[in-house]
Amino acid sequence: MSPTYWISHPSCAQHEMGEGHPEAPARLWAIEDRLRAIGLDLFLDRDDAPEASTEALLRVHTAEHVESVLRTKPTQGYVRIDPDTMMNPHTAVAALHAAGAGVRAVDLVMSKRASFVFCAVRPPGHHAERARAMGFCFFNNIAVAAGEALARGLSRVAILDFDVHYGNGTADIFRNDERVLLCSTYEHPLYPYWAGNPEDTEIVDAPLAAGDGSAEYRHAITHRWIPSLEAFKPQMILVSAGFDAHVRDPLASLELTDDDYYWTAQQILAVASRHCPGRVIAMLEGGYDTHALARCVEAFVRPFVGA
Repeated sequence: MSPTYWISHPSCAQHEMGEGHPEAPARLWAIEDRLRAIGLDLFLDRDDAPEASTEALLRVHTAEHVESVLRTKPTQGYVRIDPDTMMNPHTAVAALHAAGAGVRAVDLVMSKRASFVFCAVRPPGHHAERARAMGFCFFNNIAVAAGEALARGLSRVAILDFDVHYGNGTADIFRNDERVLLCSTYEHPLYPYWAGNPEDTEIVDAPLAAGDGSAEYRHAITHRWIPSLEAFKPQMILVSAGFDAHVRDPLASLELTDDDYYWTAQQILAVASRHCPGRVIAMLEGGYDTHALARCVEAFVRPFVGA
């Protein structure tokens, strides 16, 4: 089997949105500390995320949106995009590298130099719509990766999103695109208050209620995601890996455990082995209790490295 890769970039820790903001550089530091402490980093080849090209960004965003993010570069302090989302002097560069991680990851798995890639990047991306930044997100990193895969000739790309907040940006970008299957679990009602789009046959939504835990989550994956994936037969699986459905997370009310993310990885790996072996890419999204986040990333990565 090809190596497993870990992609990140120093700029991802330079973007921050003020003291006390939950989407903070400490998220990446906690993950890295955990991987080193348990020795899991020894199983991972490392690579730096390049900046995404304008061409890659324009596959999924409008030119006006790309220009807006790139020109918003405060020399100090912050520029507020929405009530929860701000840019500091390093945000635009970090966002370029976060999006570029997906492009690099697709190149690695398409060329068979990697069988699994985890992109430990921030800012996250799945709330960024085609023409709007929101919800801590500026460019839609997972959509940029999907756009790269499609540009390289694939015709069936699955995006699996288990973040506790619905990936409205990904749904917006790929609405009615038969080449992309989007499967989501999420707490509802909760930001961004997604109401669903029953007319889009390539969107598989499995909303969960506050207080739901392992049983409800695993039932949704088994009975909603897996049949759709088997019918779709993906040529690549991309994962919006948000770990904020964990019981310890402060921003939501689901009750998943570390083991649920290990189990999820096993299910993804099993589907990939049948349809697209060696073509799985995960992109970090949410997860705001740093201790739980670090443990959950470990749990998710373990099945892919055989540890």
